[in-house]
Amino acid sequence: MIALALGTGEPMPGPATLGLAALAGVLAVAGILGLYTGLAVGRMGVVAPVTGVIAATLPVIVGLIAQGWPGNEVVAGIVLALLAVVLVSRSSDGSGRRSGIEYALIGGVGLGLFNIAVGAFPEHRVAWPLAVIKVSTLLPILAVVIVGRRPWRVPRSILPPLLATALLDLAGNGLYILATQAGRLDVAATLSSLYPVTTVVLAVIVLRERVTRSHLFGIIMAAIAIALIAGGSAAPVA
Repeated sequence: MIALALGTGEPMPGPATLGLAALAGVLAVAGILGLYTGLAVGRMGVVAPVTGVIAATLPVIVGLIAQGWPGNEVVAGIVLALLAVVLVSRSSDGSGRRSGIEYALIGGVGLGLFNIAVGAFPEHRVAWPLAVIKVSTLLPILAVVIVGRRPWRVPRSILPPLLATALLDLAGNGLYILATQAGRLDVAATLSSLYPVTTVVLAVIVLRERVTRSHLFGIIMAAIAIALIAGGSAAPVA
């Protein structure tokens, strides 16, 4: 991202944008650690939907307060999208494990505040803020590895998918920043929260997993939500 910023001649953002980017990186770590820890020790059917809905709801609330009430189509799309996240994230688990709800709350709040911080950049900058986000994300992760004495070496066999994941994550963050700068925070956050739908669809297509009834309903609701939000965002609000 530094090379991209220098190559495109993107101006260095001001202290406010750099500070929000650094804060966003720390919030992202808190959110991801909360989500992954919850999935490891708790039930996916609880952790995933709670994290997803909180992460989407917080910026929606901020967007409604800061930018006013959107059109009825957009509101209906946001509601359907949140329901779709719950449906596609549901998973049966008869292992008797604890719910992991406390980690889901940490994950949802962390990711939700990350979305809000990114949407609050006062300048239209992408490359430099992303570079700061990734650096500030790396530091607390290194601290967790060092303090917790956790292994840090990565097997060579997983390096290609690891690098691909990193690039996709970077692209997702960059596109989300552009979305918040081009439109409403609540719309951008809601549409980006539909990533579990993509995961389920890819699992069905690539891994040949069987789609459950709730997953199918969630996918259909997500498609309707996207259509409503796109149509409502394109139409002028009186």
